[in-house]
Amino acid sequence: MADAMHDGKPEPRNLRAANRRLAMKLAGVTLVMFAFGYALSPMYDVMCRALGLNGKTGRTDAQTVAAQPVDMGRTVTIEFTGLATSGLPWEFKTLTKKMELHPGETREVKYLVRNLAREEITGRAIPSVTPGESAPHFKKIECFCFTRQTLKPGETREMPVRFVVDAGLDKDVHTITLSYSFFNTDKISAQKYGGAAPAQSEDHAAHRGHVPAASGG
Repeated sequence: MADAMHDGKPEPRNLRAANRRLAMKLAGVTLVMFAFGYALSPMYDVMCRALGLNGKTGRTDAQTVAAQPVDMGRTVTIEFTGLATSGLPWEFKTLTKKMELHPGETREVKYLVRNLAREEITGRAIPSVTPGESAPHFKKIECFCFTRQTLKPGETREMPVRFVVDAGLDKDVHTITLSYSFFNTDKISAQKYGGAAPAQSEDHAAHRGHVPAASGG
């Protein structure tokens, strides 16, 4: 079909109609993409909370905590969980399932880890806090997740976590869950035990620079 516009004549009617239909389709696709993108963020947040992947905790020190107020008028329940992922032949569990505290108080719990393998293995714990909005207010003073942990064959170790939930926590938050996932840091070893080691970039952001292994005596 010859292009009538090159001859100074109006476009054929069917060509103009086709152009209009194409423009309408493109506009519709753009609208759908915009709506999907708008909905994706809250959907992602819901999925993260459901899977326990939300909320990276921070660090603080005893001197900073001592200068903060304690809200004696509030009580918050803290739940503790943990698991050793596939590829890490360790037993890993919390020795305290739940506790109540006042925001601003320093508290401590312990986790127990046991190397079930017949070889020395190094693992790394990645923390997560739910609900995600509580993460900026959950700060650790001491934690085994600050360093990699190396256990000898059959070694058992109790590992403390000292933390504070600051008084700035939203008053609608009554329960916080602190979770740890322990990974084998060696790719070959992890594959040997049926899993995979996380990439180096997955180090907890607040803990970068604290990567030397901690081995038992």
